[in-house]
Amino acid sequence: MRQRVETAEAPGPVGPYSQAIATGELVFCAGQVGLDPASGQLVEGGIEAQTERALTNLGAVLDAAGSGFANVLKTTCFLADMADFAAFNAVYGRFFPEPYPARSTFAVAALPAGALVEIEAIAARR
Repeated sequence: MRQRVETAEAPGPVGPYSQAIATGELVFCAGQVGLDPASGQLVEGGIEAQTERALTNLGAVLDAAGSGFANVLKTTCFLADMADFAAFNAVYGRFFPEPYPARSTFAVAALPAGALVEIEAIAARR
């Protein structure tokens, strides 16, 4: 059984997808970029600001699903430029407690809305 998860604290879907789907004890979160949910615009300040906003958005979705950063099992991260990896990693590390979730990070040709980073997650519910 699938349950849609949605919150106004993160940007709403702009296509045929959900912010997250919960099933049993797992939550599958769609990718979040550095959009401000109030304005619908990318935050200014480069990779650090966009990573922080993307993770704040992800945190809001996790919370709405009855989960949180401590329950994240796996993330998949997409960077528009792998040269931003160190700066991205520094911000990312502030959000997750040890033991850190498993992670894959990829460089991609482009991201929605011209974003510099997108982060998706699979988490356990509390």
